[in-house]
Amino acid sequence: MKKKKSWQMPNTYVILLGIALFMMVMTWLIPAGSFERITEAGRTKVVPDSFHYVSQQPQHLFDFLKAVPLGLVETAEIVFFVMIGGGTFKIFEDSGALNKAIQSIANKMEGREYLLIPTILFIFSLGGGTMGLAEETLVFVPLVLRLAKAVGYDKYVGLSMVSLGAAIGVYAGFMNPFSIGVAQVIAELPLYSGIGLRLVVLFIMWLVTSIYLIYYSKNHKIAENDLNISDVLDDDVIDLDLRDKALLLVFVGGFISIAVGVLLFDWFITELSAVFLLMGILGGLLSGLSFSRTADRFIAGAKEMIGPAMMIGLARSILVIMEDGQIIDTMIYFLTNVLKQLPASLAAVGMFFAQVFMNPFIPSSSGLAAVSMPIMVPIADHLGVTRQTAVLAFQFGEGFLDSVIPTSGVLMAQLAIAKIPWPEWFRFVWRLIVIWMIIGIFFLLIATAINYGPY
Repeated sequence: MKKKKSWQMPNTYVILLGIALFMMVMTWLIPAGSFERITEAGRTKVVPDSFHYVSQQPQHLFDFLKAVPLGLVETAEIVFFVMIGGGTFKIFEDSGALNKAIQSIANKMEGREYLLIPTILFIFSLGGGTMGLAEETLVFVPLVLRLAKAVGYDKYVGLSMVSLGAAIGVYAGFMNPFSIGVAQVIAELPLYSGIGLRLVVLFIMWLVTSIYLIYYSKNHKIAENDLNISDVLDDDVIDLDLRDKALLLVFVGGFISIAVGVLLFDWFITELSAVFLLMGILGGLLSGLSFSRTADRFIAGAKEMIGPAMMIGLARSILVIMEDGQIIDTMIYFLTNVLKQLPASLAAVGMFFAQVFMNPFIPSSSGLAAVSMPIMVPIADHLGVTRQTAVLAFQFGEGFLDSVIPTSGVLMAQLAIAKIPWPEWFRFVWRLIVIWMIIGIFFLLIATAINYGPY
């Protein structure tokens, strides 16, 4: 008698295509509509109370198929950044210098491994809170995964230190110019005002997440016999020679130049890709490789990133279908009508959930602010909620689900790099996401009670 096959969760690509197909069907069922938009100071904003229905734009099967390459085209900058980063990392990985440096750090932290989690979480939370780290985290994932394994942590903890660390900063958004900055300008608030409360939120989120991961890691240590020579080196081979030091100098120097460029010169993905390309070339030459051998290793590393890169474009295809079907504004319109019926005491919480709902469909922080804040500000004024509280609700909702939903291209790429199926990640992280939500609601209720301002 044949055994009945147990049901298995579909491949992540299948899940994303399924969501895209569902949205294609929705373009036949949800009325098409649009808000009027104006451009002020180079930024496009929605005109409140300007929603109107337009002719239906149902998407067909061929439109669904076209959405995939269109999604890749729209995210091409990020896709190639991921592949270039993978090629560069492969060159440094094969040099052996990174392995030696990682094991050296692991040896120094022996007996104090628990400090690694809050430290790396804090570093990435600062990046998330000031620069809105997202795609930029992808190049750090392989490095931190190796460091985590070197001290006995599994891949869930390794990925979490990067992914959740940046998410904490984005959630609190204490000085993020792309989210809190744009939202406050639209709400006519002083730039970065109310930072005190957001810093408290950052600390609470960092503390709770650190405890969550430390507790998990104590019960899910990697057994010593699961560690192998390709991931962790023996103590007697970690002496760094001159070539190793030169390679590490280029590696660290590249990341420092990226940080300076982003903070001072408004660098974005294209400039970051250029820096990684230079790092890869220098890394190959310092490793003693010819230009041809350097290119071979670079291509080998880029190949390993094709899967994660494809997921970014595939996730984007969902948005392409919704935009072409013109159903996003209709969904936002109905959502804001519901918000107008809420009592003032719950309005901020309602705004938070509205932003959570909108975020997967408008993945850009500044784009979401430009669409939602011109609508949310009049609602806040009407319900007697301060504009600063409305901005806080936007900040908490913006990107809140990006750490768990499969439509987040960055998350899916991170999971592909870490070789973690999305269903397994969901089971690992959903409790923490619920805790984050409770923290957000708690602080929104406080903000409402104290008339969080200045106004």
